[in-house]
Amino acid sequence: MEVKIGVQNAQRELVLDTESTPEDIETHFAEALSSGGLLRLADTKGRAVVVPADKIAYVELGSPTTSTVGFR
Repeated sequence: MEVKIGVQNAQRELVLDTESTPEDIETHFAEALSSGGLLRLADTKGRAVVVPADKIAYVELGSPTTSTVGFR
């Protein structure tokens, strides 16, 4: 699924594809906010995105990504 994270005072949003469920991402986000810590998510290529929870403006959860073959 595609996840977009808006960061305060940043012109661009962070975009990543992850295999996590929306519920899992919401849980990680809520835990990071309540503890004042970091939100850490891994993408499908094994890279990690770490954002301070207090600097997150929004989190947008997209639809699950599917592999497409050919042209749309």
